[in-house]
Amino acid sequence: MTSDLSAVIARVPRLIAMLGILGAVTAGRIGGLPYAWAFLIGAVAAYFNFRLIERFVNRLVQTMVGTPGKRPRLAGLRLFIQLALFVVGAFVILRYSGVNLVVAFCGFLVCPAAVILESIFYLITYYGHS
Repeated sequence: MTSDLSAVIARVPRLIAMLGILGAVTAGRIGGLPYAWAFLIGAVAAYFNFRLIERFVNRLVQTMVGTPGKRPRLAGLRLFIQLALFVVGAFVILRYSGVNLVVAFCGFLVCPAAVILESIFYLITYYGHS
């Protein structure tokens, strides 16, 4: 089961990249190069956000399993601060760069879309053959 979940988590970044490229091409056809760049910026931010959350959850699980009863060290807090700075930095860059925020947010949604597609694939692959 653990190797299945590792494979699932390994496929999600590839799905994010594929959806990001497909979405950027579509956005470019709709609104030109500025829309394509905005969508691509959102998709890249979604990829890095996925990686940050993945690291945060892995560290949290390792801390909880490795030392039950002990207070976690500052590593979890450091990862949370990194995530918060990432969000604030992305917002400031997008707000003052003139990028279309709606299209960039649509690009940011490729991460949940990739997770949903991967979940559907997993359900069909492992539970659809009964």
